[in-house]
This record gives sequence, C-alpha cells and structure tokens, in this order.
Amino acid sequence: MMTDKNNEIISKAKSWQQKNKSSTAKLGFWSTAWVLSMALTNFGPRFIWDLNITLTVIAVLLNLALGLKMVLANIAHIKALDEMQQRIQLNAMGITLGLSLVVGLTYSNLDVLDLITFHADIAHLVIFMGLTHIAAIFIGNRKYQ
Repeated sequence: MMTDKNNEIISKAKSWQQKNKSSTAKLGFWSTAWVLSMALTNFGPRFIWDLNITLTVIAVLLNLALGLKMVLANIAHIKALDEMQQRIQLNAMGITLGLSLVVGLTYSNLDVLDLITFHADIAHLVIFMGLTHIAAIFIGNRKYQ
C-alpha cells in the first residue's frame, strides 16, 4: 500500500518535471524565434531585400505573430509552474513593469528636455527591463529559499 502511494507521488513529480521542462523548452523556442524575427525585421530591409516594402511588411507581421506566440508560451509556462515559482515570476514581472514605466518615462523626459547629450533609445529600456527582471527573479528566489 505504501509503495503504491510512493510510486504515485514519484510519478506525479516526474510528470510535473516533464511538463515544466516542456513548457520551458517551448518558451525558449518561441523567444528565440521572436528574437531572430526581430533581427530579420531590423536588418533585412537594408542588407537582404533592399528596402522592398512588401517583404518589410511581411517581416513586421511575422515578428508580431511570433511575439504573440511567445507571450502565449510565457503564459503557458507560468501556468505550469508551482505556486511559489508563479509568485516569484509574477512579482518579478510587476517590479519590471513598474520600474520600466517610471524609468522609461523619466529617461524620455531627459531626452525631450535636452538634459542628456544622446538620444534616448528604446534598446536601452529593453536592456534595463531584462536586467531588472533577472535581478527580481534572483531576489525572489533568494527570498523563498
């Protein structure tokens, strides 16, 4: 009797681990596809198809579609996590959203008001968001250890 219960617990744990690995792999795939399509969208018109409008619009639409698929994969990944990991991820996302909004708009104001000598570029905000998210996940994981 005890062995059957133990086997069931082990089986459920393995099933959860497999589901988690699968959702992580899918998220990785769609994130990579989106990043590659972003590169294609940005560099293709100048270096591959000589500013052809039709191909550029197709690349933009492909990038949008892959971005939406990446968001759906992220939602599925979060749903596959246990409650503690979901909490860490959602807290990290909330912190990232809030800080990115505040810092991004402040950064834009610095540019608009000519208080910085360079142009505020969206790439700087994306880097800030990535670093903020990584730091928030690291801190969240340390908090719950």
